[in-house]
Amino acid sequence: MADTMNQMNDDVLVRCEHVSKKFCRGLKRSLWYGVQDICAEINPRRKNDMIPGKGNIPELRKDEFWAVNDISFELKRGECLGLIGHNGAGKSTLLKMLNGLIKPDHGRITMKGRIGALIELNAGFNPILTGRENVYIYGAILGFTKDEIDSKYEAIVEFAEMNNFMEMPFRSYSSGMKVRLGFAVAAQMEPDVLIIDEVLAVGDMGFILKSLNRMDEILRNAAVVFVSHNMPLVYRVSNNLILMNKGRACHSGDVSEGIDRYHSMFAPIASFLENQNVEIISITINDLDAIEKPVQLHRLSDMVINLHLKISLSYQSPSVALIFYDKELKGVAEYFHKDGLLSNEKGILKLKYIFEKILFSKGVYSFTVLVMDGERGKILLRAQSVAYFQVIAKRNIWTAFELEGQLSQYE
Repeated sequence: MADTMNQMNDDVLVRCEHVSKKFCRGLKRSLWYGVQDICAEINPRRKNDMIPGKGNIPELRKDEFWAVNDISFELKRGECLGLIGHNGAGKSTLLKMLNGLIKPDHGRITMKGRIGALIELNAGFNPILTGRENVYIYGAILGFTKDEIDSKYEAIVEFAEMNNFMEMPFRSYSSGMKVRLGFAVAAQMEPDVLIIDEVLAVGDMGFILKSLNRMDEILRNAAVVFVSHNMPLVYRVSNNLILMNKGRACHSGDVSEGIDRYHSMFAPIASFLENQNVEIISITINDLDAIEKPVQLHRLSDMVINLHLKISLSYQSPSVALIFYDKELKGVAEYFHKDGLLSNEKGILKLKYIFEKILFSKGVYSFTVLVMDGERGKILLRAQSVAYFQVIAKRNIWTAFELEGQLSQYE
């Protein structure tokens, strides 16, 4: 039994070797390049260009760019590869090559077993046919016989929770219903390789939890490639990760470290509602400028925020608050200093906030500075997401958190 388990775990189902894909920005020039490439591929002396280690990587011609550039990895049975990166990084192009929709310009992809792919919501479905008919069509595309689909049909419908809608035309389905049906077919057919591209983001929370549980079951006997911008989901299902940037793998390996690098790629964008009576001079976190780029902090470490404001002397009793947001701009904490109103005698306020052993989960956070006229209740300044910080940790902990701190001093 042990030998059988070891053999299963060592079964490589997906192997990418130096895979690259280029595109052309101009339509007419792209068509002409396509003709040239077909002629070159027919030439026996050029066939070795598609084999790793033989021939040279084709050079870029005018208006061409690498959508995927020299990607290599192996994925065994029981493993899930998280594939992340900004929009346009090359993730979807790589998935289309894995699914056989397009071929690489260089390198080789080897895949074993049945492949189930959810790359686009409508891929493989006919909009004018019913949900029932599309289940059989999509199943046939995945390589299954009618008898196999018959035996799984009830389980597919039950998983998708669409018993009353299977006779409706597919085009009348909502995006969430399309995801339910597509994932139910791919999951219940027990593929050896399952490719998922961001489609779970459309589903509701109940469906996402059900899908994650199903993916856990699939991973026992399959390999999964999972693409998402939802980092908690990526960490939840992945045991390996590739971070792509401009077609290249800028990180390959540890999931936690890759997510930290992904978060650090995005520059802060602030918005202001202000008047000429209030000005932010500087904001630092642990003596580092927090306006230009995120400051990195370790979870359970101390965070010291220094806020330097210039306020018109016509406002003698201002009030200042910090409101914290996660990367999805959901409010997670707020802090008002314990004494209520401040004393503005010199027109300059230097506030120092000390937060001990911060309990934020790892990720990127921002905070808004809110300045009000304490006597009239008028908002003088609202600097939305004006400063950023990134919480890093060796172990990702996605739990509820609280913020404790105190205003220790102001001048």
